[in-house]
Amino acid sequence: MSKKNIIPIFVPHYGCPNDCVFCNQNKITGFSTDTTEEIVEDRIEEYLSYFKDKTNTEVAFYGGSFTAIEIETQSKLLNVAKKYKDMGLVKEIRLSTRPDCIDAEILNNLKKYKVDTIELGVQSLDNGVLLLSNRGHNSSCVYKSAELIKEYGFKLGLQQMLGLPGDNLEKALYTADEFIKLNPDCLRIYPTLVIKDTKLEFDYQSGEYDALSISEAVYQSKEILKKYIKNNINVIRVGLQPTEDIQLGASVVTGPFHPAFRQLVESEIIKDVILEYFENKKIKDELLIKSSGKNISNIVGQNSKQKKILMEKLNIKKLKLKQDKLDNETLEFYYNGLNETINIKDYI
Repeated sequence: MSKKNIIPIFVPHYGCPNDCVFCNQNKITGFSTDTTEEIVEDRIEEYLSYFKDKTNTEVAFYGGSFTAIEIETQSKLLNVAKKYKDMGLVKEIRLSTRPDCIDAEILNNLKKYKVDTIELGVQSLDNGVLLLSNRGHNSSCVYKSAELIKEYGFKLGLQQMLGLPGDNLEKALYTADEFIKLNPDCLRIYPTLVIKDTKLEFDYQSGEYDALSISEAVYQSKEILKKYIKNNINVIRVGLQPTEDIQLGASVVTGPFHPAFRQLVESEIIKDVILEYFENKKIKDELLIKSSGKNISNIVGQNSKQKKILMEKLNIKKLKLKQDKLDNETLEFYYNGLNETINIKDYI
């Protein structure tokens, strides 16, 4: 299948039913948005003009609470996307929303406008974390919403945040295990960042909240991502995508932000796999690893950090890396006159 082309449409939502500690959307009367039908159409036309291959295009409504705005406004915005889907210029429509903003009326309306995927911003399934984050709902709401979404024939997406108030690795792993039981079609992992003008910024400045460090966030993400890989859950993003605002010194006050956060996580995973494989093996002189280009980059790591660690841990003077036409799950090792092939997933 060709690479999916995403047309992102951010739908800022005023009067959100809750004021989560990590969110800085202004809360004003009403459940409205300043995104119009004209803005949606202009955005779709703009992006379609960029794409050479239009066979796998998706319109994605981001913003976190799409189904909390007035249903008439939802319909107007979705109708634009549906028009392009009916013309064959858009293949799928996606939106993200809160777990407590899903019911039969909403889902019937989304079905009418040919929405394919609904992502729930769950963040955590630990009730204590949800309470401290001022999410405004408990975990039971998530299970009910996820079940309804699947019952109505939509693809289910789930979003998990790490490092929220009261959270820890044990609770995050519990959430991951519960997500696996829900069997989503896709999933996103986001370490919590402290954004300006939020309750979390106030708590951070007053010393009541400490954000995860980069190394802590990478470690937690690594352990959670391994669970999802093992269970064939499609993780479509790890870490927030850098934008003009999502940068340290811009809207981000502090937190484990890195423009290539997923690579940091995947690099740690592949390092662990290689070290585990060679734990009881002695390499006489040098090791040659053949793999895909993506894996080679992860083995090297940023600033060659991971390659240096591997050479030190394996006690070898030479580590040669060669890109080959292999899938991203395969590594080939050449050492001591031997040629061995392993599947990365088998070691997770």
